[in-house]
Amino acid sequence: MDNEKKPMKIVLIEDDVSACKEFIECANSRKDIVFVGMTDHSDEGLEFVKNKLPEAVILDLELNWGGGSGTDFLKKLYKLELRIRPIIVVTTRNRSEMMQNHLHTKYGIEWIFCKEQNTYSPDMVIEQLLDLRSFLYKQRSNVNPELQTTETPEELQHRIMARISAELNEFGVSPKYKGRMIAEEAIYRLINKKNDGDSEKVFNELARARKTHYNNIVRPIQTAVTDAWDNTDDIERLLKVYTAPVRKEIGAPTPTEFVHYYADKIRRDM
Repeated sequence: MDNEKKPMKIVLIEDDVSACKEFIECANSRKDIVFVGMTDHSDEGLEFVKNKLPEAVILDLELNWGGGSGTDFLKKLYKLELRIRPIIVVTTRNRSEMMQNHLHTKYGIEWIFCKEQNTYSPDMVIEQLLDLRSFLYKQRSNVNPELQTTETPEELQHRIMARISAELNEFGVSPKYKGRMIAEEAIYRLINKKNDGDSEKVFNELARARKTHYNNIVRPIQTAVTDAWDNTDDIERLLKVYTAPVRKEIGAPTPTEFVHYYADKIRRDM
């Protein structure tokens, strides 16, 4: 499927409840966008950007009734030194030309909307985002259509690996385990294989690449996953993080279950 035709994944950072409802109604009335995160706090918005892989962020500059501010968000976003960042449009009631020039110059904000403008509406914001997205696709028209995104293939790989790492951190898989690194690579390979993915084939590929045996691939993954599962002090939180069924006789996800769960979860967000 052409990536440009997929629904655009957006994070909304907005503290006005009525404005959020309007954006939700807008999203529900069309099929070309989907909100993957919605918050009134700049720090939570930053976490959404790191973990949800959005193509765009709609950012309320003031956040007077929320937490932090749009400027806080932008400062912290750029301190992350991400190799790729989402398209960002700002909404504000501030009409200052100096402020707008500052946002364009210092943070490279693509578009700024004044909420006091008579023609302002969520649909206007969404249409502008989609126009910006289309422009970026055309700029990268020399990229293989199967890999075409608003970023280079290398940037896409970096972004997906960062998401995998964030998910495994949330599950509680410690970086000290060899199985952590193997699981990350297995999940990434499954994501790239899309619907043709088979964990057994991936595990065998990894074994051949490392010139080792199949068991030396799956056993470290099982050790890392089981350790995180057995040693958590908040099993209810873990069950919210990992929502797939787990067989009682095993007591933790198997390597196959684990890598497929996260490959499918991340692929849905791409």
